[in-house]
Amino acid sequence: MATNKNALIRYRTIDKCLQNRSRKWTLDDLIQSCSDALYEYEGKDSYVSKRTVQLDIQVMRSDKLGYNAPIIVYGRKYYSYEDENYSITDIPITSIDMEILTESVEMLSQFKDFSLFSELNGVIQKLEDKIHRESKSLTPIIHMEKNEGLKGLQHLDTLYQAILKRVALKLKYNSFKSRKPNEFVFLGYILKEFNNRWFLVGKKLEGRNIMNLALDRIEQIDFDLSIEYDIEGFDADSYYKNTFGATVLADKQLIEIVMNVDRTNAPYVITKPIHTSQTLLSRNEDGSITISLCVHHNYEIERLILGFGPGMTILKPTRLRRRIKSELRKALEQYEV
Repeated sequence: MATNKNALIRYRTIDKCLQNRSRKWTLDDLIQSCSDALYEYEGKDSYVSKRTVQLDIQVMRSDKLGYNAPIIVYGRKYYSYEDENYSITDIPITSIDMEILTESVEMLSQFKDFSLFSELNGVIQKLEDKIHRESKSLTPIIHMEKNEGLKGLQHLDTLYQAILKRVALKLKYNSFKSRKPNEFVFLGYILKEFNNRWFLVGKKLEGRNIMNLALDRIEQIDFDLSIEYDIEGFDADSYYKNTFGATVLADKQLIEIVMNVDRTNAPYVITKPIHTSQTLLSRNEDGSITISLCVHHNYEIERLILGFGPGMTILKPTRLRRRIKSELRKALEQYEV
């Protein structure tokens, strides 16, 4: 059990003792009660030292945890609360606490569709209720990107559980390139998120290549419990090492991209590198920078480059430079109609 959790158990135990005014509490009594409480939680003897309980009382008396507990000593050996109605469990939540709780609940709630977090549901609901009762006017400080209309999110937990338990999936999948859905058995490895979209990464039962399936294109999920599989040898970090986005290509499609980024966009690219392979080649007199990347030439990297518009210029390779030039020319033609 973590040390900080042990300390919390001791604080709560001392608090309960001092609230019980039907008996007198010596330091030895508090030590024994804390030891008994830790034994109850850990299932083994856990003697608490005199020094530990003395420090606990000091912490409770202080503002370190916001308790400011009115602990007094009378008769030179008995401990009690000066205020008989005091308890550390009744401390009002400060405005700072409220802000932290509000943002924490908002972030945790975004994972409500994962059964991995199901045990937190009760805690989240209690926090939400406490926040609602304490304040109804707080506005979020942290705003995270989300898309409530995104399709396929209902599959997240089902796929997560299937991967966790190594259960083969029988999918009905309709890719953007297919006229009708295809049905096949799929062995899931991981769930991948990119640009607020989710993908199932793995391979078909009879396939050799790893592939990713967009969750919003999955129409039906079933299981084949007769198939056993493992994913030994697959490492997500290594697999995506040379890729920007979700589409991993063959090594022959790995290219070095050298590009110029204008002075307006340079700070953004420097402070938030496009890819781990990003290298700063030069800072130019006009405030622009020249950088290089070593990534697969996939759809996602093209979309990123085009998104910078005139702020980014591809210097090499020639093939990619021509490709981006052609796409920009087509875009310009749309505005000349």
